[in-house]
Amino acid sequence: MNTSSVSRKHLILEIRGKAKISCDLKRHLSPRTVGTIMRSLPLEGHAHLLGKSISYFETSVDSGIERSRTEFKKGDVTFLPSTGSICFFLNDAVFAKTMTPIGKLIGDIDALNDVKSGDVFCIYEDTA
Repeated sequence: MNTSSVSRKHLILEIRGKAKISCDLKRHLSPRTVGTIMRSLPLEGHAHLLGKSISYFETSVDSGIERSRTEFKKGDVTFLPSTGSICFFLNDAVFAKTMTPIGKLIGDIDALNDVKSGDVFCIYEDTA
């Protein structure tokens, strides 16, 4: 069942060959950035790790900073404009660079703990 709406888009974050995690992008958090990302789907890239708190992948999405923050909770999904990266928080964290909040992971996010550098992330709209 597709539960997407105008303000919330239900996506799947796939760790190729390993797991699929449900994810919601929330337009009210950062309308311009979420709109740009939605128009760019599907997105794919190699996983990178930043300490034990953040997994991310670089995209070609170009959107400036919007409603920036530096403190994030486990499960938050953010956009880092300087590299066009979509970031997933594995733990609560304070990050040195400001990021744009764009959504929340709503599935079993512990699967992200098994991600290795070079794994392939793919994010796409849930069509079920």
